[in-house]
Amino acid sequence: MVDMPSLIEYPLEVSKDHYLLRIMLPGSAVQPGQFVNIKIGDTDPLLRRPFSVHHQEGDIIEIIVKIVGKGTSLLAEKSVPGPIDLLAPLGRGFSLIESGSALLVGGGVGNAPLYFLAARLRGRGVRLSYLYGALSQNLIFLRERYESIADEFILATDDGTAGRKGLIADIADEVIGEREFDQVYLCGPMAMMKRITDTLRSVPTPVEVSIENYFGCGIGVCYGCSVETAEGRKRACIDGPVFDGKSLLWESL
Repeated sequence: MVDMPSLIEYPLEVSKDHYLLRIMLPGSAVQPGQFVNIKIGDTDPLLRRPFSVHHQEGDIIEIIVKIVGKGTSLLAEKSVPGPIDLLAPLGRGFSLIESGSALLVGGGVGNAPLYFLAARLRGRGVRLSYLYGALSQNLIFLRERYESIADEFILATDDGTAGRKGLIADIADEVIGEREFDQVYLCGPMAMMKRITDTLRSVPTPVEVSIENYFGCGIGVCYGCSVETAEGRKRACIDGPVFDGKSLLWESL
């Protein structure tokens, strides 16, 4: 685990209320699906804020910060590059298939960790179908990255301002009904992931989901992020945030 790395560039706005941060994290091998936990203030905000790793190149990691409150606003508005109080890498990431085909479905800021996953899978020769969902055109970030790395790319917005109009879960149902995949990976709103997981229950295709839970400590001490699974109660920050979607008791989340 590495702490006190350095922000190496000013935060870059990549869509409305979404910022890309590039952080120097020397000597740390991050796995797709793992996260970092950042302390933003001394006492206000008191708790650290978790962020999925969007990508890693050498000693530099990237995260996407979506402004939702005071803490994320302070981080996105950081005006001077310098040290950041950060714990990383944390959690259990995605399992990587060695070959075949994979379906990746992201909703909103849940797309952030799936790019890192897509890059690693592409490096193994896996054929990628990527479904990118957003509420509206102005909330789509780094579209070119996702489109260029996938063999098949489908964009959908709830309001129809970009790509197909409608819920990305509807499109996922269509795609799953048309062909088979060796693995499905999901990250986004709980309702989206539950619905797609339910669609997959009738087939043997494995599905992994990244839970966007609130991690108070990020290291399994506070038990504030616990989730119910078929194997019992798990701490999302250390047993996850990636879980077998079919093992989660979704109604309890």
